[in-house]
Amino acid sequence: MYIIAGLGNPGSEYKWTRHNVGFEVISKLAFDYNIDMGKSKYKAIIGDGRINGKKVLLVKPLTYMNLSGESIIQIMNFYKEETQNLIVVCDDINLPVGNIRIRKKGSDGGQKGLRSIIEVLGSEDFPRVRVGVGSKPAGWDLKNFVLSRFTEEENDGIIKGITDAGDSVVSIVEGKILDAMNMYNKKNKG
Repeated sequence: MYIIAGLGNPGSEYKWTRHNVGFEVISKLAFDYNIDMGKSKYKAIIGDGRINGKKVLLVKPLTYMNLSGESIIQIMNFYKEETQNLIVVCDDINLPVGNIRIRKKGSDGGQKGLRSIIEVLGSEDFPRVRVGVGSKPAGWDLKNFVLSRFTEEENDGIIKGITDAGDSVVSIVEGKILDAMNMYNKKNKG
């Protein structure tokens, strides 16, 4: 089974903020594959189902971004899954709005939700899909920037990024992570 966790912050005040693109990708996957996200368990909203025949658990941690690991460790321990079967989707301020970057494993790159997960798992060995939310403008506080909403000019880009991120997660579930990396990581260069 794949555990697919989209990172974000709970509460309507955070909906469609830059920090919540992980939640939006999970919502899109739930819609596309008719997965009910109605259960609250493991400090998360979860939904189990199938993506192209593969069993998945969709997860939106409710612990707030910086403590995402608290939820993920409970889920990983309960299901006894290998870290390689965890896919994490999160925002990235180092990518232009809507660009995505896929990695098989690696550091947190400054993303505190990823940092929390790496710390509790004691491993960097899980795939992640980062969705670009743009760089912090000069003079902005980072916290205020990641909690801000996308501008009207950015909407098309972020919707495409959420779609691409969802498609790349499907590729990973199908065992095609290298194909996804070749398609999206190359496409987004420049």
